[in-house]
Amino acid sequence: MNRNPIIPFILIMVFGIGLVFFMSLEGMNNSKEMAEEHGEQGAEGEAEGGGTAEGGEFDPEGHYQQACISCHGENYEGGVGPALTGVGDRYSKEEIVEILQNGKGGGMPAGLVPPENQDAMAEWLMSL
Repeated sequence: MNRNPIIPFILIMVFGIGLVFFMSLEGMNNSKEMAEEHGEQGAEGEAEGGGTAEGGEFDPEGHYQQACISCHGENYEGGVGPALTGVGDRYSKEEIVEILQNGKGGGMPAGLVPPENQDAMAEWLMSL
């Protein structure tokens, strides 16, 4: 009785591939449901993420905490990006809005602040 030792490994491999395939199908079926849940949380809990204040108004500091802190630092001291303290002395409000819209150089990406909130963000940055 000479058994082939490779057959159990092939069976395990086939079982594993099948399991991965069926799990990915399950994930595809749930993707719409997860997107809907995320959309509802985004509408309800945007203040938690820092996009808007409780009254529904734009919160520049909260948005900074959410989208800008990783490059410009916790205390606006800079890091990957430049320091933001005194940015109002270096740039006009229009120049800051332009940078928020189009980005700058190779490091500052465009569009991090929604267009309707760029003026409020620029005013807040000038006050730092």
